[in-house]
Amino acid sequence: MRLRKEDWQMSLDFRALWAEALPYHAFVAASTEHRGLWDGLYRIARLPDDVAGLSFEDRPVKLLALAEDWCGDASNTLPIVARLAEAVPGLELRVLRRDEYPAVMDEYLTGTARAIPIIIGLDTEFKEIGHWGPRPVALQEWVSANRMRVPKGELYPQVRRWYAKDRGASTVRELLETAVTGSPSPAPLRVPARVPA
Repeated sequence: MRLRKEDWQMSLDFRALWAEALPYHAFVAASTEHRGLWDGLYRIARLPDDVAGLSFEDRPVKLLALAEDWCGDASNTLPIVARLAEAVPGLELRVLRRDEYPAVMDEYLTGTARAIPIIIGLDTEFKEIGHWGPRPVALQEWVSANRMRVPKGELYPQVRRWYAKDRGASTVRELLETAVTGSPSPAPLRVPARVPA
């Protein structure tokens, strides 16, 4: 039987997890094999114009991400989330390495998969506001629909093209809708059979 959100939230000590989490740049600095990719994606990450003037100073939100440096989805989303946290007063981002926190990851499975990144929005009392991940809705639906039909060698280049074309806009919009404001998950979007190149 799956626990209700109120039950399992009590078992996760988000205050302690936040204290153990790494600031974004420390997480990237600790990367070895993929650091150049993370640095490059952060360098080119630009926020959508509609984020200008946004502030959560009156109700600060801590963004606690579960990620690993080898994850392509994490490297395509966390740099824009880091830029968001830096630009918007009242937002702060820290990162937990998924493999070091399996009990936390197990509460945020995508189906049965330990898919990352997962970003959990926390209020000032370290209570969950909402969470987002592992991919923008449209991309996640496309990957789920095509995972068995499209060879892996063709699937991930299309995923990377989708991220490049989207430029983080879907991630920012959905993150603000779910993890920051606590709204329900964004409505599923109709997804074409192929991700636009």
